[in-house]
Amino acid sequence: MELFLDTAEVDEVREIASWGILDGVTTNPSLIKKSGRDFKTVVEEIANLCGGPISAEVTALDAEGMVKEGLDLKASLPENVIIKVPCTPEGLKATKELSDKGIGVNVTLIFTASQALMSAKAGAMYVSPFIGRIDDTGHNGMDLISDILQTWHNYPEIKTKVLAASIRHPTHVLECMRLGAHTVTMPTKIFRQLMKHPLTESGIERFLLDWAEVENAGNA
Repeated sequence: MELFLDTAEVDEVREIASWGILDGVTTNPSLIKKSGRDFKTVVEEIANLCGGPISAEVTALDAEGMVKEGLDLKASLPENVIIKVPCTPEGLKATKELSDKGIGVNVTLIFTASQALMSAKAGAMYVSPFIGRIDDTGHNGMDLISDILQTWHNYPEIKTKVLAASIRHPTHVLECMRLGAHTVTMPTKIFRQLMKHPLTESGIERFLLDWAEVENAGNA
C-alpha cells in the first residue's frame, strides 16, 4: 500500500521522507492557505523532496479552466506532479482531456462508489474517497472503501488506484490495509501515531537498562 502525506508544510514532508517510506504527497487549496506560502513554490519544493506523485489541485470549476490550470501546472512544475480535480461533471470532462494527454489525475471529493467508477472511466489515475467526512455525517466511511474495492474486483479492467483520504486516526489506516486500498493519504500526526507503541518504548528502555548492567559488570 502506498503511504501519502497530506500536507503543504515542506518541513513535514522532509521529516516523513527521511523515514524512507513516503510514496507521495497530496495538497489542496486549504492546506496551501494554511501554509501561508506561494502555491507553486510549495508544490515544487515538495516534489523535489518526494519522488512519488504530488497532487496539485486546480481551483477552476469549469472543465476548460481546469484543463488550462492543469496544463500550466504540468509545464511549470516537476514531472512527478499530478493534477487534482473535483468529482463533478466538469471535473470528469477535464479528467478525460488531461488523461488523454498522458497527465495523471487525482479525482477528489468522492463520496459514492458510482462517483469513483465514473472517475475511473474518465481516466483518473487515483480516486480519493473521503472517509472522515462521511464519518462526520454519522455513517461509516470505511463502507465506501469496501464498496469501491468490491466494484474494482467486479471489473478487473479498472486500473485506477483507490486513494483513501480524510484519514482521522490510525484505525482508518489499519482498516484500509485490511480491505486492500491501494493508497492512503494522512497528516503527519497519523504517521507518528502509527509508529508509536508503548511496548516498543518500554522494550527499548528495558534493553538499555540491561545493556547498562552489562557495561557496568564489564567495568567492575
